[in-house]
Amino acid sequence: MPIPERLNPSFATARPPVVDTMEEARKRLIVALDVPDAASALALVGQLEKNCQWFKVGLELFVAAGPRVIEPLVARGHSVFLDLKLYDIPNTVAATVRSASKLGVKMLTLHAGGGPAMLTAAKAALTGVENPPELLAVTVLTSMDQAQVHAVGLDRSPAGQVELLAKMGLEAGIRGFVCSPQEVGSLRVLTGPGGVLVIPGIRPAGAAVGDQKRIATPAEALRMGASYLVVGRPITQAKDPAEAADAILQEMAEAL
Repeated sequence: MPIPERLNPSFATARPPVVDTMEEARKRLIVALDVPDAASALALVGQLEKNCQWFKVGLELFVAAGPRVIEPLVARGHSVFLDLKLYDIPNTVAATVRSASKLGVKMLTLHAGGGPAMLTAAKAALTGVENPPELLAVTVLTSMDQAQVHAVGLDRSPAGQVELLAKMGLEAGIRGFVCSPQEVGSLRVLTGPGGVLVIPGIRPAGAAVGDQKRIATPAEALRMGASYLVVGRPITQAKDPAEAADAILQEMAEAL
């Protein structure tokens, strides 16, 4: 995400603003709380909250603990990314978006594959809502490669499908997208500097890939135009999650 320019109030030659790159990195790292219960989630937050501002609540935790798991995160001043990947008829998705907006979350996902009517209804559902969450249209899951995309009946490459869905989202008024690191550069061109690009599939050099297919290191993703990076297992399954998060933040800061 581009850093806002600030005017130099003096009459001297304008100098570029001094940016605290570590602080900027903290604003752009989202830790995925992919754990089975609220107690595990809060314990993990307790280890990480000194340096981590954003936390993702996904399907596993949300189904296990319910909406109440979000309350203590918001109360402690954290930013919450609610990753439910909504996919249903327009009326149902719109109603769910309105309900989610009352939880105090900052970002909320829905599947772009739900189509233009669903995306438009979701966007319209936030009309008049105070401090609405940023809607993020999920394009193609980072666990899907060419074979997986073909298996669901699509003739396009993953990159081609991502581009098609992103264009559809933009036409529906959506400005935020989730894509793999491999497509972030092309989506940044499509969205311009105002687009919010949230990138999972982040793996530090030497980390286990797991079930992810289209990945990149934190530095690579940022240099290609990512706004936020979502990191789960490389932090949450590390022997020392705080140490692992600090290492990733340092790599991000150096890239910034």
